Amino acid sequence: MIKVTIYQNHSNVYCGFRMEGHAGFAAYGSDIVCSAVSVLVINTMNSVEQFTDDKFNGAVHKEEDVVSFDILSEPVSEAAGLLMNSLVLGLKALQDEYGKKYINIRIKKI
Repeated sequence: MIKVTIYQNHSNVYCGFRMEGHAGFAAYGSDIVCSAVSVLVINTMNSVEQFTDDKFNGAVHKEEDVVSFDILSEPVSEAAGLLMNSLVLGLKALQDEYGKKYINIRIKKI
């Protein structure tokens, strides 16, 4: 199962995430749930870097199956907030489509 923790700040703005694990929907290399989540996550990280001036920490730990991303700018820019909202929308759609057996999303206030 992929576990995603989405961080939400005191202003209810999404400001980061931690993703770990594999969906287990299909064999490695054929898992469409893992592929979809990976595309959403990496595209969000790249988009925040490319299209905003927000400062962030991002890391991919392949050996641990963990991706972490934290927007450090306060406040989070409108553009970065929109990108994070889009990520959450996509992840929730995948969870709705494939179920919590494969992807579980948790929102954590920080």
